[in-house]
Amino acid sequence: MAGILVFEKWETEGISIVDPALSKYISLKPTATLHSGGKHANKFMGKAQMNVVERLINNLMRTIRWTGKKQSAYRTVKQAFETVEKKTKENPVQVYVNAIQNAGPREEITRLKYGGIAVPKSVDTSSSRRLDLAIRNISFGARQTATKSRKNMKDALADEIIAAAKNDPNCYSIKEKDDKERQASSAR
Repeated sequence: MAGILVFEKWETEGISIVDPALSKYISLKPTATLHSGGKHANKFMGKAQMNVVERLINNLMRTIRWTGKKQSAYRTVKQAFETVEKKTKENPVQVYVNAIQNAGPREEITRLKYGGIAVPKSVDTSSSRRLDLAIRNISFGARQTATKSRKNMKDALADEIIAAAKNDPNCYSIKEKDDKERQASSAR
């Protein structure tokens, strides 16, 4: 008997997480529905217990047009995963996890004040913040592509996930990661 599947289609058992820093934070815990209703909100490290696919769905709802439309976001992510499976012939959850691992910046800058002068300083990014930034940049890049090119949101999201999984430098999330890491290396 099979376990609980993501969108009742894809298995999460054989998903490999190559980055050891993110393995603790990428949750692929099987749930019957991808709607936790905020039960992890007020717990310490609660986001780490939430399924990453649900976190993508929640991140899509960050604009005025999508606010509160969980079913629309759910349907869009499901259709995007179907498109990813058609294009790559792989498990779309694995492709999405690879995209997250590639799109998370490892270094950022912070501003330190010395007297009246603000000096940029390079700092390592925590694993939970890397995951947050990767998911945010993937969803923002998909929204931006869908708005600019009149592409369907599901196709834009599928293309963004595939490009980030391949580490394509023309992808929005990879551009953002490279930009943050370039700024951090110049601030060392």
